[in-house]
Amino acid sequence: MPRISVQSRARASRAGAAALALAGLAAGTAACADAGAGVPPGTTVVVASFYPVAWLAERVGGGDVAVRTLTEPGAEPHDLELTARQVASVEDADQTVYVKGVQPAVDDAVKGHAKGRSLDAASLVETLPPPGETDDAEAHDGVRHAESPYDPHIWLDPSRMATVATALGERLAAADPAHAAGYRRRAGDTAAALGALDRAFRDGLRTCARRDVVTAHAAFGYLADRYGLRQLPVAGVDPSSEPSPRRMAALTRRVAASGATTIFTETLVSPKVARSLAREAGVRTAVLDPAEGVADGAAADYLTIMQGNLRALRPALECT
Repeated sequence: MPRISVQSRARASRAGAAALALAGLAAGTAACADAGAGVPPGTTVVVASFYPVAWLAERVGGGDVAVRTLTEPGAEPHDLELTARQVASVEDADQTVYVKGVQPAVDDAVKGHAKGRSLDAASLVETLPPPGETDDAEAHDGVRHAESPYDPHIWLDPSRMATVATALGERLAAADPAHAAGYRRRAGDTAAALGALDRAFRDGLRTCARRDVVTAHAAFGYLADRYGLRQLPVAGVDPSSEPSPRRMAALTRRVAASGATTIFTETLVSPKVARSLAREAGVRTAVLDPAEGVADGAAADYLTIMQGNLRALRPALECT
């Protein structure tokens, strides 16, 4: 008789509960989608909320885990709404890794279906207050993180990501003792790679002519805090909020006063507002990637995205 792992039995039990709880939510669909479908017995199934934590789970878990990501590749994660099938996958997983405050739908799914089997990355590090980039209340119109008492964009500081990597290794080791040594080794390797990235940022941004970074939305507070920069966001935390004409005029004056030469756009958000502001202020645009997602099949990963951000920042800030 083939061996049935503890994780497999737990998944089977939770899958049955998920079917009962969610049957009425998705008529005509199988609400109880098995997160471990197609996974060899004994493999730990990890559901990740979006790209940065999925990258960590894959690096730390290696071949001992199967990672399922709730946010589609290349999709803007802040707007995620979960299907009944995705909620069932959270119910069925051995572990769910997420950043509380980024995606309210994921926060609700974890609270209702993954107690004791989830890891909130934001709970592992020192957090910053929500962005307060200006006294102009318009800057915060449409912000989706109003319920969060902190800025949730922790993954844009490599040193904080290293802390999460180490903690994730310990969590997986506890959940799957048979592969504990591998989890801890890969967590150490990942933390070391993130430490090297952190040193590259510190060295590369140590001596710069200016410290103000004008961004499309307030995603880069942790990066700015870590490396002695000041974030000047065009919008609030929500990348979909568009400044009014009055705020655009105020931002134009602010950009001019800062001496900034560049306004940074993003990969997953329309650059229309940032480009309009750049024209008004007489400056150029460049891409600063918040590392929230990559397109399906893209060769980039978290490390190369962040290295690209460093390369974009240095000429914009005239660093030597």
